Amino acid sequence: MQVSNPNNIKIYNLSSGKSLPEFITDKKKRSLQKKDVDLRRRIELIQDFGMPTVSTTVKMSPDGQYIFATGTYKPRVRCYDVNHLSVKFERCLDSEAVAFDILSEDYSKLVFLLSNRTIELHTQQGRHYSVRMPKFGRDLCYHPANCDLMLVGAGSEIYRLNLDQGRFLKSYATSSPELNCVTINPEHHLVVVGGVDGRVECWDPRSRQAVGVLDCSGSIQHCVTDDVIPKVTCLKYKGPLNLAVGTSTGQVMLYDIRSNRPYVVKDHRYELPINSIAFNDDNGIVISSDSRAVKLWKENTGEAVTAVEMESDINNMYVVDNSGLFFLANESPKIHSYFIPMLGPAPKWCSFLDNITEEMEENPVQEIYDDYKFLTQKEVQTLGLSNLVGTSLLRAYMHGYFIDIRLYHKAMAVANPFAYKEYRKQKIEEKVEEARANRVHVKKLPKVNRHLADRLMTRAADEELKSGKKKKMKREAANLLDDPRFKSMFEDPNFQVDEESEEFKLLNPVVSKQFEKTKAKEEKLAQFPKIQVGEDSDHGSHDESDDFASSDEEDKKWVKEAKKSKQKGKSAPQRPPVDQQQKKKMSKPQIFHLKDDVDPGKPFTFQDLDKLGCEEANRKREAKKSATLEERVRESEKRGGISRLVHSDLTSGGKQATFRMNKVTKESVRKDQEKEHRDERRRIRRPASKLKTTKRKNSFFK
Repeated sequence: MQVSNPNNIKIYNLSSGKSLPEFITDKKKRSLQKKDVDLRRRIELIQDFGMPTVSTTVKMSPDGQYIFATGTYKPRVRCYDVNHLSVKFERCLDSEAVAFDILSEDYSKLVFLLSNRTIELHTQQGRHYSVRMPKFGRDLCYHPANCDLMLVGAGSEIYRLNLDQGRFLKSYATSSPELNCVTINPEHHLVVVGGVDGRVECWDPRSRQAVGVLDCSGSIQHCVTDDVIPKVTCLKYKGPLNLAVGTSTGQVMLYDIRSNRPYVVKDHRYELPINSIAFNDDNGIVISSDSRAVKLWKENTGEAVTAVEMESDINNMYVVDNSGLFFLANESPKIHSYFIPMLGPAPKWCSFLDNITEEMEENPVQEIYDDYKFLTQKEVQTLGLSNLVGTSLLRAYMHGYFIDIRLYHKAMAVANPFAYKEYRKQKIEEKVEEARANRVHVKKLPKVNRHLADRLMTRAADEELKSGKKKKMKREAANLLDDPRFKSMFEDPNFQVDEESEEFKLLNPVVSKQFEKTKAKEEKLAQFPKIQVGEDSDHGSHDESDDFASSDEEDKKWVKEAKKSKQKGKSAPQRPPVDQQQKKKMSKPQIFHLKDDVDPGKPFTFQDLDKLGCEEANRKREAKKSATLEERVRESEKRGGISRLVHSDLTSGGKQATFRMNKVTKESVRKDQEKEHRDERRRIRRPASKLKTTKRKNSFFK
């Protein structure tokens, strides 16, 4: 239930909140109500109180037991029983209903004026009879004294259909070109019609003559122009003498039928046609509605009391007699129900509304306004608005004041002119922080127990990659590093874990192996900055190929400088001196053994050298395959592959050899392969470098 408080008058919207579709089962409805708080708190005054698309009119039977509503689509009428608060029956119509009236005290006799000029009479069983009128109808009214049904429409005549005789009687001819509405006073039976020319005519059914004409346009001269003349769109009697007239320009005029001047004129100021008018006799209030709002105002003075506005257009309004409940048929599927306790109590069939409203008034809900800003006394002084205290611009509330949000923004702009710059700076900092979050974060390890912290962080990261979400292990690792109880464990050197001790290795064998690998990596990384050109990274021995490479680079540089000098006509620069050790190695003779199928007269190329190296490697591989077990065992002893070889005599007189193989790791195999590869390179690349250098010398000095 939505509660509003315009002008300090409580208005309860009984139709607000979510609605459930009709096609779902009761079990599904119960489950949705358990999950959704709004569905539990909503009040469904009448079940399925609405239309599929649009509701056009709504009325209540004279006995107050049935509510009738018409709408589309398809055109239909629904009857609701207030004793059961649900639908009693539903009937579809051939065309859209323009207006309808209830001929009996209950639902047994109804009459409908349809948009296709058809008049339909319904009984309890359904449609009883239909007849067409000469012109398109706009309104109807039933005169029970003589059983005449008064019909008005796109013509100047008042058509009379006598339901006792079952035929049309002679119609009343009016002075208006077209008629919009008709009503009958229940006390003196005076028939009143309103026309498009702004005139109201009164007819006496006993004499069948016009007894008076009232020109309403003369009372609202400010709305009359050459092009626009206010039309009479609504009529409503109050007692035998008072008449309310609604116009198409949004004015409501109250007349005493003995006078041609209204005693009260109320303007809705929307310039929209008035479609419904009702009176509340107990409080002297008039309730009038147009397509946008329902306004309540005092009958004697026209002073506004309160108003109800809707998002969708209002088509019709009906106020329940002697109560504060009224219904609004509108351009939406739901027929809205409103309850205003000031107008009167709730009807007997929904007396629980009084209890609900009383409980809500006892437990008021704090209201928060979107267009107001709450300021404390200190904030008012900071903004320099202390001079407004006591005026209508600052409304005192609890320990502060409510101020209009527009005035607050202006005061902020004056008090702090650099607020936008600060806001912009703050936004830039937020963007920078977001960009920093996407960068690669380097793990910051503590000085004490670095390996333990590294293991905790690595395990947490691995678990997160495997599961795709943060698990308990990661939370534990983060808590252990951030927990102040374990802070000393990573800061105090007295808590350093000795991972090389025997006790640690026995308790954590896997961790100790991992520690050895990590330590080996760190030692290897520590060697990289110390490596110089010409040194071997693994053995620290001087590689001869690097010497030749450096000398080759010096020769290249000297050749380029000599070419430039020759082009400029200058003398060639002096050749760089050769180191004595390098000169000694270069002068050392190299002997190569050629195979029988190699032609000595044929030029020797680098491909031939590579072929020789490959054949040498294949020869060694074949020799290993053809070696006996004894030879392979001796070779393994030399390399350290066999730790122990034991010879023993058997009881049968034979001999037995028992040996245990050392564990060969991938690292040792890789190192052996690299060593063999370097040896081959030394044997092959040394003469190649000599040949290359000699060739370049000859080609330059030729």
